[in-house]
Amino acid sequence: MRSEAAPQPVGLERFVSPGKGRGLRARRRYAVGELLFSCPAYAAVLTVSERGSHCDGCFARKEGLSKCGRCKQAFYCDVECQKEDWPMHKLECSAMCAFGQNWNPSETVRLTARVLAKQKIHPERTQSEKLLALKEFESHLDKLDNEKRELIQNDIAALHHFYSKHLEYPDNAALVVLFAQVNCNGFTIEDEELSHLGSAIFPDVALMNHSCCPNVIVTYKGTLAEVRAVKEIEPGEEVFTSYIDLLYPTEDRNDRLRDSYFFNCDCRECDTKEKDKEKLEIRKLNEPPSAETVRDMIKYARNVIEEFRRAKHYKSPSELLEICELSLDKMGAVFEDSNVYMLHMMYQAMGVCLYVQDWEGALRYGQKIIRPYSKHYPSYSLNVASMWLKLGRLYMALENRAAGVKALKRAIAIMEVAHGKDHPYISEIKKELEDH
Repeated sequence: MRSEAAPQPVGLERFVSPGKGRGLRARRRYAVGELLFSCPAYAAVLTVSERGSHCDGCFARKEGLSKCGRCKQAFYCDVECQKEDWPMHKLECSAMCAFGQNWNPSETVRLTARVLAKQKIHPERTQSEKLLALKEFESHLDKLDNEKRELIQNDIAALHHFYSKHLEYPDNAALVVLFAQVNCNGFTIEDEELSHLGSAIFPDVALMNHSCCPNVIVTYKGTLAEVRAVKEIEPGEEVFTSYIDLLYPTEDRNDRLRDSYFFNCDCRECDTKEKDKEKLEIRKLNEPPSAETVRDMIKYARNVIEEFRRAKHYKSPSELLEICELSLDKMGAVFEDSNVYMLHMMYQAMGVCLYVQDWEGALRYGQKIIRPYSKHYPSYSLNVASMWLKLGRLYMALENRAAGVKALKRAIAIMEVAHGKDHPYISEIKKELEDH
């Protein structure tokens, strides 16, 4: 497909956004829930833990997938999916057989290998690049610190180690740029409960700038990204998505944006910080805690969040639950339950309970989380929808049908706007309602 075969989506235009560089602008009005555009993945990779439950090619979730006859580790809907994925799967198939248990490239390395293969197979502009070509991606090379540069060199070494048979490599400098581009412009594909399914490159979606008050949301139908309005968008307005989890206060959000994307946000919410007081709500005591006590507790909360993130890789579920409970106990002396740091650790505790199939424990945490989530997140948030969905499924499993139906309907109401009314996830949830 040549570039002329990829016309820009009608109703949208690329433009120079003041202070932000490239951006996307509406040329007509879009209503809430309306699809602005969709973008097929330029390259996508299914996460290893989802193999067998999702198709490696199209990411469809279904029973009875067929196994690759050679490596026995990739699964497909049918021969069509397998054939279509072969140019990408062949990068890994024989290597997985040869390395056996020692085959363990990171998801970033796997995705970058596929980008290199795609560039060789399809040097012309693709249907994923109607607005922005992959080669135009920002790399922010000049802003990378030594630690980030070292991580990229480790990824380059892994790429050579695991993919030498089927890939032609550019020189080291070009690989550094490519890894920096993938790190900054890659997307995580998640399911309806926000579980990680894989990683992908969607060039046209990467054109949109960030705001903590976004007017669109990105969802996925297999390996197709879809962008829908979550606020009314008028002609001439810039289209903004969010690059990060919006639960946290302004300082934390900007720390994350600087670390991953190398900029500070100047949206209305970051400018006014109007939600920060609610997000950092302090317990109402006869003797209010001093400003220093609050500052120290915020510092403790940030540290424990990072400690837990690392601990997930090596501690047992019972040890992880203990970290959650001890931190909630300590923070609860100063913070209200609706404080976002409390909510973060409750969410982690709920995840551990779900993992060990303690449905009652998971439900207890979920019930505490859902109301503050609805207050802190924007309208039509996937985080709120997925929490209602988890609650609904937990209620159903514990045979509280009335509460289950109510929660699932709340999830559907958000998802019909964010995912579109015809999304397979919505059909599945409606079927769950009928079957109970």
